[in-house]
Amino acid sequence: MTTDTSDRILSWHSNPSKPRYTPPPGAIDAHCHVFGPMAQFPFSAKAKYLPQDAGPDMLFALRDRLGFARNVIVQASCHGTDNAATLHAIAVSEGKARGVAVVDPAISEDELHRLHEGGMRGIRFNFLKRLVDDAPKDKFLEVARRLPEGWHVVIYFEADILDELRPFMDAIPVPLVIDHMGRPDVTLGPDGADFQNFRDFLQSRDDIWFKATCPDRLDPTGDPWHDFARSVAPLVAEFPDRVLWGTDWPHPNMQDAIPDDGHLVDMIPHIAPSAELQQKLLVTNPMRLYWPEEL
Repeated sequence: MTTDTSDRILSWHSNPSKPRYTPPPGAIDAHCHVFGPMAQFPFSAKAKYLPQDAGPDMLFALRDRLGFARNVIVQASCHGTDNAATLHAIAVSEGKARGVAVVDPAISEDELHRLHEGGMRGIRFNFLKRLVDDAPKDKFLEVARRLPEGWHVVIYFEADILDELRPFMDAIPVPLVIDHMGRPDVTLGPDGADFQNFRDFLQSRDDIWFKATCPDRLDPTGDPWHDFARSVAPLVAEFPDRVLWGTDWPHPNMQDAIPDDGHLVDMIPHIAPSAELQQKLLVTNPMRLYWPEEL
């Protein structure tokens, strides 16, 4: 794979604004990534996109600028099942980061233990065909049954396959976290078919969590993403103890519509208008999943 930086995608804002909104003390960006640095942590030969380096130094500088205290770093698909870059970022975070891994379903118990010791607290299953070539549900289910105590499964899919995935997700014996609410059509409002279906899914189990994230991906009207706020706020209000938030920095494969991370933070009071909701969204809920030993 080429290392020419001219061939690699820049997907983040080079000078994000300082948010007007101030997160509560201890706030956690619960969905972000690191890319490389490629010279130290090469990208997968199967990667569907080739990003520019976005290492932990850049991530933690952004964290401080946006007013957050901790990060949950989700293994990016461009690194495949080699979690070295994410583990490195956690290791240099001074205890301020935890992670979600992507693993080969045949992973050994010893390797799962090593990931746990390195700060991982979950694994991610990706069902977006444009990002992965194969998503074997039977093998995913097998590894989900072998996870260390306290781990969860993160699942990324699009709304049109939610019903198809329900039997598989129902069989997973650990808590679930749904990335970006399963990518619903936010233009149809909170009573649209995608949100109704997702709401029914959330009501089916009390250990399904979701990330109220990515207005830049989901709202075609653009910044300031009014359709996203109008559709997502009722879901946050209905499930306040099972919702997380994150920047999605450095916004994988978003080179055509790069969001301002300061504006993303300023969306928070539009989906969680009260101080109580904001505390749950940004502090209480992610602490329960990723730092329960500190509660």
